[in-house]
Amino acid sequence: MSAPQKTARRALLVTSAALTSFALATAPAFAAPGPKPSASASSSASASASPSATPPAKMSTVGGARLGQAGTQVNLASGVPVLPKDISARSWIVADAESGEVLAAHNAHWRLAPASTLKMLFADTLLPKFPSTTEHKVVPADLAGVGAGSSMVGIKEDETYTVHDLWLGVFLRSGNDAVHVLSAMNGGVKNTVAEMNEHAEELQALDTNVVSPDGYDAPRQVSSAYDLTLFARSGLQKKDFREYSSTVSAKFPGETKKNKKGKKVRGSFEIQNTNRLLSGDSDVDVYPGIAGVKNGNTTNAGATFTGVVEQGGKVLLVTVMNPEKDEHNEVYKETAKLFDWGFKAAGKVEPVGELVPPKGAQASAPAGANDSGQAGGASASASGPASGKPMAAAVEDGSGGIGIALAITGGVLVLLAAGAFLVNRRWPLPDLVRRRH
Repeated sequence: MSAPQKTARRALLVTSAALTSFALATAPAFAAPGPKPSASASSSASASASPSATPPAKMSTVGGARLGQAGTQVNLASGVPVLPKDISARSWIVADAESGEVLAAHNAHWRLAPASTLKMLFADTLLPKFPSTTEHKVVPADLAGVGAGSSMVGIKEDETYTVHDLWLGVFLRSGNDAVHVLSAMNGGVKNTVAEMNEHAEELQALDTNVVSPDGYDAPRQVSSAYDLTLFARSGLQKKDFREYSSTVSAKFPGETKKNKKGKKVRGSFEIQNTNRLLSGDSDVDVYPGIAGVKNGNTTNAGATFTGVVEQGGKVLLVTVMNPEKDEHNEVYKETAKLFDWGFKAAGKVEPVGELVPPKGAQASAPAGANDSGQAGGASASASGPASGKPMAAAVEDGSGGIGIALAITGGVLVLLAAGAFLVNRRWPLPDLVRRRH
Protein backbone atom coordinates (compact mmCIF):
# COMPACT_ATOMS: atom_id res chain seq x y z
CA MET A 1 0.00 0.00 0.00
CA SER A 2 1.43 3.41 -1.01
CA ALA A 3 2.02 6.22 1.51
CA PRO A 4 -0.90 8.37 0.16
CA GLN A 5 -3.21 5.36 0.40
CA LYS A 6 -2.12 4.71 3.98
CA THR A 7 -2.72 8.34 4.89
CA ALA A 8 -6.19 8.31 3.33
CA ARG A 9 -7.01 5.02 5.03
CA ARG A 10 -5.99 6.38 8.44
CA ALA A 11 -7.96 9.58 7.93
CA LEU A 12 -11.06 7.53 7.08
CA LEU A 13 -10.44 5.30 10.09
CA VAL A 14 -10.22 8.25 12.49
CA THR A 15 -13.36 9.91 11.10
CA SER A 16 -15.52 6.79 11.10
CA ALA A 17 -14.30 5.75 14.55
CA ALA A 18 -15.12 9.12 16.03
CA LEU A 19 -18.64 9.02 14.59
CA THR A 20 -19.15 5.51 15.95
CA SER A 21 -17.97 6.54 19.39
CA PHE A 22 -20.36 9.50 19.49
CA ALA A 23 -23.21 7.14 18.61
CA LEU A 24 -22.23 4.99 21.58
CA ALA A 25 -21.95 7.91 23.99
CA THR A 26 -25.21 7.07 25.72
CA ALA A 27 -24.64 3.33 25.97
CA PRO A 28 -25.55 1.60 29.24
CA ALA A 29 -21.86 0.77 29.74
CA PHE A 30 -21.35 4.39 30.82
CA ALA A 31 -21.87 3.47 34.48
CA ALA A 32 -18.83 3.04 36.67
CA PRO A 33 -18.03 -0.37 38.16
CA GLY A 34 -19.40 -1.26 41.54
CA PRO A 35 -17.45 -1.09 44.78
CA LYS A 36 -14.56 -3.46 45.26
CA PRO A 37 -13.70 -4.61 48.78
CA SER A 38 -10.27 -3.01 49.05
CA ALA A 39 -8.77 -0.01 50.81
CA SER A 40 -8.83 3.26 48.89
CA ALA A 41 -5.67 5.31 48.51
CA SER A 42 -7.31 8.26 46.78
CA SER A 43 -10.83 8.37 48.13
CA SER A 44 -13.64 6.60 49.85
CA ALA A 45 -16.30 5.36 47.48
CA SER A 46 -19.47 7.23 46.81
CA ALA A 47 -22.44 5.06 46.01
CA SER A 48 -22.95 4.15 42.37
CA ALA A 49 -24.77 1.54 40.37
CA SER A 50 -23.03 -1.78 39.92
CA PRO A 51 -22.95 -2.97 36.29
CA SER A 52 -21.87 -6.32 34.95
CA ALA A 53 -18.35 -7.50 35.66
CA THR A 54 -17.97 -8.24 31.95
CA PRO A 55 -17.28 -5.65 29.24
CA PRO A 56 -20.22 -4.46 27.12
CA ALA A 57 -20.87 -6.02 23.74
CA LYS A 58 -20.51 -2.66 22.01
CA MET A 59 -17.65 -0.29 22.77
CA SER A 60 -16.10 2.66 21.01
CA THR A 61 -14.00 1.94 17.93
CA VAL A 62 -11.89 5.10 18.08
CA GLY A 63 -8.42 4.03 16.99
CA GLY A 64 -9.62 0.96 15.10
CA ALA A 65 -12.40 -1.62 15.03
CA ARG A 66 -10.45 -4.24 17.00
CA LEU A 67 -10.08 -1.86 19.94
CA GLY A 68 -13.86 -1.91 20.28
CA GLN A 69 -13.95 -5.68 20.66
CA ALA A 70 -14.07 -7.37 24.05
CA GLY A 71 -11.15 -9.50 25.16
CA THR A 72 -7.47 -9.46 24.26
CA GLN A 73 -6.46 -8.07 20.89
CA VAL A 74 -2.99 -8.93 19.58
CA ASN A 75 -1.53 -10.12 16.29
CA LEU A 76 0.63 -13.07 17.24
CA ALA A 77 2.96 -14.36 14.55
CA SER A 78 6.33 -16.03 14.17
CA GLY A 79 8.90 -14.12 16.20
CA VAL A 80 6.31 -12.27 18.29
CA PRO A 81 6.56 -13.08 22.02
CA VAL A 82 3.50 -14.51 23.72
CA LEU A 83 1.66 -12.16 26.07
CA PRO A 84 2.08 -12.84 29.80
CA LYS A 85 -0.67 -15.20 30.92
CA ASP A 86 -1.17 -13.88 34.44
CA ILE A 87 -2.55 -10.40 33.63
CA SER A 88 -5.77 -10.03 35.62
CA ALA A 89 -6.66 -6.40 34.86
CA ARG A 90 -10.13 -5.66 33.54
CA SER A 91 -8.62 -3.43 30.89
CA TRP A 92 -5.13 -2.62 29.58
CA ILE A 93 -3.26 -1.26 26.60
CA VAL A 94 0.33 -1.27 25.29
CA ALA A 95 1.17 1.48 22.79
CA ASP A 96 4.11 3.15 21.10
CA ALA A 97 4.10 6.68 22.53
CA GLU A 98 5.60 8.24 19.41
CA SER A 99 4.04 6.44 16.44
CA GLY A 100 0.76 5.89 18.29
CA GLU A 101 0.60 2.22 17.28
CA VAL A 102 -1.32 0.04 19.74
CA LEU A 103 0.72 -3.16 20.04
CA ALA A 104 -1.85 -5.04 22.11
CA ALA A 105 -4.94 -4.30 24.18
CA HIS A 106 -7.58 -5.87 26.39
CA ASN A 107 -11.03 -4.23 26.58
CA ALA A 108 -9.34 -0.96 25.64
CA HIS A 109 -12.56 1.09 25.48
CA TRP A 110 -14.31 -0.35 28.55
CA ARG A 111 -15.66 2.63 30.48
CA LEU A 112 -14.48 2.21 34.06
CA ALA A 113 -13.91 4.42 37.07
CA PRO A 114 -10.49 6.05 36.53
CA ALA A 115 -9.41 7.06 40.08
CA SER A 116 -6.51 9.52 40.24
CA THR A 117 -5.20 8.66 36.78
CA LEU A 118 -7.84 11.23 35.76
CA LYS A 119 -5.46 13.83 37.20
CA MET A 120 -3.46 13.45 33.96
CA LEU A 121 -6.35 15.10 32.12
CA PHE A 122 -6.62 17.69 34.90
CA ALA A 123 -2.94 18.56 34.51
CA ASP A 124 -3.02 18.54 30.71
CA THR A 125 -5.96 20.97 30.84
CA LEU A 126 -4.71 23.39 33.52
CA LEU A 127 -0.91 23.33 33.41
CA PRO A 128 -0.56 26.01 30.71
CA LYS A 129 -2.77 28.46 32.62
CA PHE A 130 -0.56 29.48 35.54
CA PRO A 131 3.19 30.21 35.64
CA SER A 132 4.90 27.96 38.17
CA THR A 133 6.00 30.97 40.24
CA THR A 134 2.44 32.24 40.80
CA GLU A 135 1.58 32.38 44.51
CA HIS A 136 -1.81 31.70 46.05
CA LYS A 137 -3.02 32.08 49.62
CA VAL A 138 -5.43 29.29 50.49
CA VAL A 139 -8.84 30.24 51.87
CA PRO A 140 -11.39 27.80 53.36
CA ALA A 141 -13.56 27.90 50.23
CA ASP A 142 -10.66 26.50 48.18
CA LEU A 143 -10.84 23.20 50.06
CA ALA A 144 -14.62 22.90 50.11
CA GLY A 145 -15.89 19.69 48.57
CA VAL A 146 -12.74 17.61 49.01
CA GLY A 147 -14.08 14.08 49.39
CA ALA A 148 -13.90 12.20 52.68
CA GLY A 149 -10.94 9.84 52.79
CA SER A 150 -9.17 11.62 49.93
CA SER A 151 -5.43 11.39 49.51
CA MET A 152 -3.97 14.72 50.65
CA VAL A 153 -0.61 16.44 50.36
CA GLY A 154 -1.26 18.51 53.49
CA ILE A 155 -2.33 21.96 52.34
CA LYS A 156 -3.30 24.33 55.16
CA GLU A 157 -5.72 27.23 55.13
CA ASP A 158 -4.22 30.75 55.29
CA GLU A 159 -0.89 29.48 53.97
CA THR A 160 0.62 30.61 50.68
CA TYR A 161 1.81 28.13 48.06
CA THR A 162 3.34 28.51 44.63
CA VAL A 163 1.76 26.80 41.63
CA HIS A 164 4.95 24.72 41.49
CA ASP A 165 4.24 23.48 45.03
CA LEU A 166 0.66 22.63 44.15
CA TRP A 167 1.57 20.60 41.07
CA LEU A 168 4.15 18.64 43.04
CA GLY A 169 1.33 17.84 45.47
CA VAL A 170 -0.87 16.66 42.59
CA PHE A 171 1.70 14.43 40.91
CA LEU A 172 3.68 13.04 43.84
CA ARG A 173 1.05 12.65 46.55
CA SER A 174 -2.04 12.62 44.32
CA GLY A 175 -3.32 15.37 46.60
CA ASN A 176 -7.01 16.07 46.10
CA ASP A 177 -6.53 19.16 48.26
CA ALA A 178 -4.01 20.50 45.73
CA VAL A 179 -6.42 19.73 42.88
CA HIS A 180 -9.19 21.70 44.57
CA VAL A 181 -6.95 24.71 45.22
CA LEU A 182 -5.85 24.79 41.57
CA SER A 183 -9.49 24.37 40.51
CA ALA A 184 -10.45 27.33 42.71
CA MET A 185 -7.76 29.40 41.00
CA ASN A 186 -9.29 28.30 37.68
CA GLY A 187 -12.76 29.64 38.45
CA GLY A 188 -14.01 26.74 40.55
CA VAL A 189 -14.62 23.01 40.31
CA LYS A 190 -17.63 23.34 38.00
CA ASN A 191 -15.68 25.40 35.47
CA THR A 192 -12.68 23.10 35.70
CA VAL A 193 -14.81 20.00 35.11
CA ALA A 194 -16.38 21.63 32.05
CA GLU A 195 -12.95 22.49 30.64
CA MET A 196 -11.68 18.97 31.29
CA ASN A 197 -14.64 17.43 29.45
CA GLU A 198 -14.10 19.85 26.58
CA HIS A 199 -10.40 18.98 26.40
CA ALA A 200 -11.17 15.25 26.54
CA GLU A 201 -13.47 15.65 23.54
CA GLU A 202 -10.76 17.57 21.67
CA LEU A 203 -8.34 14.70 22.32
CA GLN A 204 -11.00 12.24 21.03
CA ALA A 205 -11.11 10.66 24.46
CA LEU A 206 -14.79 9.95 23.99
CA ASP A 207 -15.12 7.28 26.69
CA THR A 208 -14.47 9.89 29.36
CA ASN A 209 -16.98 11.78 31.46
CA VAL A 210 -15.52 13.99 34.21
CA VAL A 211 -17.57 14.71 37.33
CA SER A 212 -14.83 15.46 39.87
CA PRO A 213 -11.47 16.90 38.72
CA ASP A 214 -9.45 14.79 41.17
CA GLY A 215 -10.79 11.37 40.11
CA TYR A 216 -12.71 10.87 43.37
CA ASP A 217 -15.44 8.26 42.89
CA ALA A 218 -18.63 9.84 41.58
CA PRO A 219 -21.68 8.52 39.71
CA ARG A 220 -21.09 8.46 35.93
CA GLN A 221 -17.43 9.43 36.24
CA VAL A 222 -15.70 7.11 33.78
CA SER A 223 -12.78 6.80 31.43
CA SER A 224 -10.98 3.94 29.68
CA ALA A 225 -7.49 2.54 29.26
CA TYR A 226 -7.49 4.00 25.76
CA ASP A 227 -8.46 7.49 26.93
CA LEU A 228 -6.03 7.51 29.85
CA THR A 229 -3.27 6.67 27.38
CA LEU A 230 -4.34 9.61 25.20
CA PHE A 231 -4.16 11.91 28.25
CA ALA A 232 -0.66 10.72 29.08
CA ARG A 233 0.53 11.08 25.50
CA SER A 234 -0.84 14.62 25.26
CA GLY A 235 0.45 15.64 28.68
CA LEU A 236 3.94 14.38 27.93
CA GLN A 237 4.22 16.99 25.19
CA LYS A 238 4.38 19.58 28.00
CA LYS A 239 7.70 20.22 29.71
CA ASP A 240 6.22 20.82 33.15
CA PHE A 241 4.08 17.67 32.90
CA ARG A 242 7.14 15.57 32.11
CA GLU A 243 9.14 17.05 34.96
CA TYR A 244 6.45 16.76 37.63
CA SER A 245 5.46 13.22 36.66
CA SER A 246 9.09 12.01 36.77
CA THR A 247 10.02 13.61 40.11
CA VAL A 248 10.67 10.99 42.77
CA SER A 249 10.72 13.23 45.86
CA ALA A 250 10.51 16.90 46.76
CA LYS A 251 10.25 19.31 49.67
CA PHE A 252 6.73 20.63 50.34
CA PRO A 253 5.98 23.76 52.42
CA GLY A 254 4.75 23.06 55.93
CA GLU A 255 2.66 25.07 58.35
CA THR A 256 3.80 28.41 59.73
CA LYS A 257 4.45 28.18 63.47
CA LYS A 258 6.15 30.20 66.17
CA ASN A 259 9.51 28.98 67.37
CA LYS A 260 10.80 29.13 70.93
CA LYS A 261 11.72 32.77 70.44
CA GLY A 262 8.20 33.66 69.31
CA LYS A 263 9.28 34.19 65.69
CA LYS A 264 7.09 32.80 62.91
CA VAL A 265 8.89 30.17 60.85
CA ARG A 266 7.75 27.86 58.13
CA GLY A 267 9.45 24.55 57.65
CA SER A 268 8.96 21.89 55.00
CA PHE A 269 8.50 18.16 54.77
CA GLU A 270 9.45 15.59 52.18
CA ILE A 271 6.91 14.05 49.84
CA GLN A 272 7.58 11.01 47.69
CA ASN A 273 6.02 9.88 44.45
CA THR A 274 3.52 7.08 45.02
CA ASN A 275 4.22 5.67 41.53
CA ARG A 276 6.04 2.51 42.63
CA LEU A 277 7.65 1.84 39.25
CA LEU A 278 9.34 5.22 39.70
CA SER A 279 10.10 5.19 43.43
CA GLY A 280 10.24 1.45 44.11
CA ASP A 281 8.86 -0.56 47.02
CA SER A 282 9.66 -3.67 49.04
CA ASP A 283 8.17 -5.94 46.37
CA VAL A 284 8.52 -3.72 43.27
CA ASP A 285 11.79 -2.63 41.66
CA VAL A 286 12.20 0.71 39.92
CA TYR A 287 11.54 -0.04 36.25
CA PRO A 288 14.51 0.78 33.97
CA GLY A 289 13.76 3.85 31.86
CA ILE A 290 10.62 4.85 33.76
CA ALA A 291 9.54 8.47 33.25
CA GLY A 292 6.14 8.71 35.02
CA VAL A 293 3.16 9.05 34.63
CA LYS A 294 0.28 8.65 37.18
CA ASN A 295 -1.29 6.10 39.49
CA GLY A 296 -4.64 5.94 41.24
CA ASN A 297 -6.72 3.83 43.62
CA THR A 298 -10.32 4.19 44.75
CA THR A 299 -12.92 1.76 46.02
CA ASN A 300 -14.88 1.80 42.76
CA ALA A 301 -11.89 1.89 40.42
CA GLY A 302 -9.55 -0.44 42.20
CA ALA A 303 -5.95 0.29 41.25
CA THR A 304 -5.23 2.13 38.01
CA PHE A 305 -1.94 3.20 36.44
CA THR A 306 -0.46 4.70 33.29
CA GLY A 307 3.31 4.58 32.83
CA VAL A 308 5.80 5.68 30.18
CA VAL A 309 9.19 4.03 29.66
CA GLU A 310 12.07 4.70 27.26
CA GLN A 311 14.45 1.89 26.38
CA GLY A 312 16.75 1.54 23.40
CA GLY A 313 15.23 4.45 21.51
CA LYS A 314 11.68 3.12 21.94
CA VAL A 315 9.10 4.91 24.12
CA LEU A 316 6.11 2.85 25.25
CA LEU A 317 2.96 3.73 27.16
CA VAL A 318 1.11 1.13 29.23
CA THR A 319 -2.20 1.63 31.02
CA VAL A 320 -3.62 -0.97 33.43
CA MET A 321 -7.05 -0.69 35.06
CA ASN A 322 -8.37 -2.68 38.02
CA PRO A 323 -6.38 -5.92 38.38
CA GLU A 324 -8.59 -8.65 39.82
CA LYS A 325 -5.70 -10.19 41.76
CA ASP A 326 -5.77 -8.87 45.30
CA GLU A 327 -1.99 -8.69 45.73
CA HIS A 328 0.12 -5.82 47.06
CA ASN A 329 1.24 -3.50 44.22
CA GLU A 330 -0.41 -5.81 41.66
CA VAL A 331 -1.12 -2.95 39.23
CA TYR A 332 2.61 -2.17 39.01
CA LYS A 333 3.59 -5.82 38.68
CA GLU A 334 1.18 -6.33 35.77
CA THR A 335 2.30 -3.06 34.17
CA ALA A 336 5.93 -4.15 34.37
CA LYS A 337 5.10 -7.47 32.69
CA LEU A 338 3.33 -5.65 29.86
CA PHE A 339 6.30 -3.30 29.43
CA ASP A 340 8.61 -6.33 29.28
CA TRP A 341 6.43 -7.81 26.56
CA GLY A 342 6.08 -4.51 24.70
CA PHE A 343 9.81 -3.90 24.33
CA LYS A 344 10.34 -7.47 23.12
CA ALA A 345 7.43 -7.20 20.67
CA ALA A 346 8.11 -3.68 19.35
CA GLY A 347 9.05 -3.84 15.69
CA LYS A 348 7.86 -7.44 15.40
CA VAL A 349 4.13 -7.30 16.11
CA GLU A 350 1.55 -5.87 13.72
CA PRO A 351 -0.47 -3.19 15.58
CA VAL A 352 -4.15 -3.74 16.37
CA GLY A 353 -5.04 -0.04 16.31
CA GLU A 354 -3.66 3.41 16.95
CA LEU A 355 -3.81 6.35 19.33
CA VAL A 356 -5.71 8.97 17.38
CA PRO A 357 -4.61 12.63 17.12
CA PRO A 358 -6.67 15.51 18.54
CA LYS A 359 -9.79 16.55 16.60
CA GLY A 360 -8.28 19.91 15.68
CA ALA A 361 -5.08 18.39 14.33
CA GLN A 362 -3.97 19.70 10.98
CA ALA A 363 -2.77 17.65 8.06
CA SER A 364 0.77 18.97 8.33
CA ALA A 365 3.11 20.25 11.00
CA PRO A 366 5.30 23.37 10.85
CA ALA A 367 8.98 22.56 10.60
CA GLY A 368 10.89 23.31 13.76
CA ALA A 369 7.84 23.60 15.99
CA ASN A 370 8.92 24.19 19.58
CA ASP A 371 8.08 22.86 23.00
CA SER A 372 5.98 25.58 24.62
CA GLY A 373 4.20 23.22 26.96
CA GLN A 374 5.75 24.85 30.01
CA ALA A 375 3.19 26.35 32.35
CA GLY A 376 2.45 29.98 31.70
CA GLY A 377 3.28 29.63 28.03
CA ALA A 378 7.05 29.93 28.40
CA SER A 379 8.61 28.75 25.18
CA ALA A 380 11.58 26.41 25.14
CA SER A 381 12.65 25.18 21.73
CA ALA A 382 13.59 21.54 21.56
CA SER A 383 14.55 19.99 18.28
CA GLY A 384 16.65 16.90 17.82
CA PRO A 385 18.79 15.41 15.09
CA ALA A 386 17.27 14.72 11.72
CA SER A 387 17.67 11.01 12.30
CA GLY A 388 15.22 11.14 15.21
CA LYS A 389 17.57 9.12 17.42
CA PRO A 390 17.44 10.18 21.08
CA MET A 391 20.22 12.18 22.67
CA ALA A 392 20.87 11.81 26.40
CA ALA A 393 21.72 14.87 28.45
CA ALA A 394 22.08 15.39 32.18
CA VAL A 395 19.38 17.52 33.81
CA GLU A 396 19.54 19.13 37.23
CA ASP A 397 16.73 18.21 39.57
CA GLY A 398 14.99 21.22 41.07
CA SER A 399 13.41 19.20 43.88
CA GLY A 400 16.25 18.15 46.13
CA GLY A 401 18.35 16.43 43.47
CA ILE A 402 16.46 13.13 43.51
CA GLY A 403 13.81 13.15 40.79
CA ILE A 404 14.73 14.23 37.29
CA ALA A 405 17.99 12.84 36.00
CA LEU A 406 18.08 12.33 32.25
CA ALA A 407 16.55 14.10 29.24
CA ILE A 408 15.86 12.35 25.97
CA THR A 409 15.44 14.64 22.97
CA GLY A 410 14.70 13.41 19.49
CA GLY A 411 13.17 14.36 16.13
CA VAL A 412 11.14 17.41 15.23
CA LEU A 413 8.58 18.32 17.89
CA VAL A 414 5.00 18.38 16.79
CA LEU A 415 3.26 20.89 19.04
CA LEU A 416 -0.14 19.86 20.37
CA ALA A 417 -0.89 23.38 21.63
CA ALA A 418 -0.60 24.68 18.06
CA GLY A 419 -3.02 22.01 16.83
CA ALA A 420 -0.40 20.70 14.42
CA PHE A 421 -0.26 16.93 14.06
CA LEU A 422 0.35 14.77 11.06
CA VAL A 423 -1.62 11.54 11.34
CA ASN A 424 0.91 9.48 9.42
CA ARG A 425 4.15 10.53 11.15
CA ARG A 426 5.92 10.00 14.45
CA TRP A 427 5.13 12.23 17.41
CA PRO A 428 8.38 12.44 19.44
CA LEU A 429 8.34 13.14 23.16
CA PRO A 430 10.80 16.03 23.64
CA ASP A 431 13.06 16.18 26.68
CA LEU A 432 11.56 12.99 28.07
CA VAL A 433 12.93 12.66 31.56
CA ARG A 434 13.50 9.46 33.46
CA ARG A 435 14.91 8.41 36.78
CA ARG A 436 18.64 7.72 37.07
CA HIS A 437 19.47 4.11 37.96
